[in-house]
Amino acid sequence: MESSRRKFIKQTAMGTMGTLIVPQLSFGKNIFNANETINVAVIGVRSRAKSLTQAIHKYEYAKIIYTCDVDDDVIDEHNIFLQKNIGYVPKVEKDFRKILDDKDVDAVFIATPEHWHAPMAIMALQAGKHVYVEKPCSHNPHENELLVAAQRKYKKIVQMGNQQRSAQSSALAVKEIKEGVIGNVYKGEAYYSANRGSIGTGKLVDVPKTLNWDLWQGPAPREAFRDNVHPYNWHWFKSWGTGEIHNNGTHEIDICRWALGVDLPNKVTSFGGKYTFDDDWQFPDNQEVTYQYDDKLITWTGHSRGKIQPSQPGRGASIYGSKGVITLSRNNYKLFGLDGELIKTVDEKVKSETTNTVGGGGLDVTHIANFFNAIRLGEKLNAPIEDASISTMMCHLGNIAQDVGETINIDPKTGKIEGNKRAMKNWKRDYEKGWEPKL
Repeated sequence: MESSRRKFIKQTAMGTMGTLIVPQLSFGKNIFNANETINVAVIGVRSRAKSLTQAIHKYEYAKIIYTCDVDDDVIDEHNIFLQKNIGYVPKVEKDFRKILDDKDVDAVFIATPEHWHAPMAIMALQAGKHVYVEKPCSHNPHENELLVAAQRKYKKIVQMGNQQRSAQSSALAVKEIKEGVIGNVYKGEAYYSANRGSIGTGKLVDVPKTLNWDLWQGPAPREAFRDNVHPYNWHWFKSWGTGEIHNNGTHEIDICRWALGVDLPNKVTSFGGKYTFDDDWQFPDNQEVTYQYDDKLITWTGHSRGKIQPSQPGRGASIYGSKGVITLSRNNYKLFGLDGELIKTVDEKVKSETTNTVGGGGLDVTHIANFFNAIRLGEKLNAPIEDASISTMMCHLGNIAQDVGETINIDPKTGKIEGNKRAMKNWKRDYEKGWEPKL
């Protein structure tokens, strides 16, 4: 039964990949022997790793040989989860650098806080590893450029975890959009809605004995430990996180880009602010960003704290054309006429979670299968870092436009901000001495 299940997953994943219409990279002939096992390490195992490890386990030719986290409590909890859900517990390391030194490791999955994504991915590439990095792939535009350059230099496979690029229904919608099913497309609306609570005002406390706080901070300038950062609320602090536009907007903005067939915009404008709680949250909790192209536009609406009303799905993307509208989610696509009448619905065969912090489901399986098939079989990636980084860059530009409080003009070839030195000061962060990523 287990063999049949894995065979079905493999065939389904490869069949799905064949339908995808995306910018792709080809890595030529087989990199691995077709029957060779890919040894994997998963770094950062609190939440997303739950879904990643289960998806990796479903791939016949992959084996998790390490898991890694800087918090002993997180490790202990995850080991219990692994024993129950995949039937074994891999070796454990708290320092990812020891994993990168192990020549038996072929690929790493990075599900750490966001300030670690690009620096760790670059270090992994330098160590000769393939990389699956969760979105966003960088903490700032400089790292975004550096990671793309690192992939080109070290010529390893890098896929970002924007898993809807592996959705069969979304691929079909993009194909039909290109064929003119809704006429001339001109607008993509991306949105996310949640009711996040207050994170309070952090108090300085002793670092938990289970946590390596220095390694947790890594490339970020050192700060004292306070009680409202770890393990999740780092998302809302600029030293480590990138706000809701990256945390969730990356997915929907990426789908709008894909559907409209566009890359970087000409202009970016952001409105919003923190309107709900008087707490330590450092990003807008409600934000509207507009990306302007020559003849198209994309909008992002983020409601971190305060549900979009009236009732509608918690996240999604809508694509507008001269003859109709298509709505896209991880679980289906719907085609509507200009009169608002539903013409058809195409569902994913296996459902995915959309609004919790784990985000598991069928798309993780197919997206990870595509990553592994690229390593083993030379299959084309669905979200190669060269393309995925463009969606990440758009989110960075949305945050920068918000910070400076004005429309910023963009060179669509490079993403650089034109004629605005104040905005360009946000291009790169300050790094802790000795931790700045370099090629």
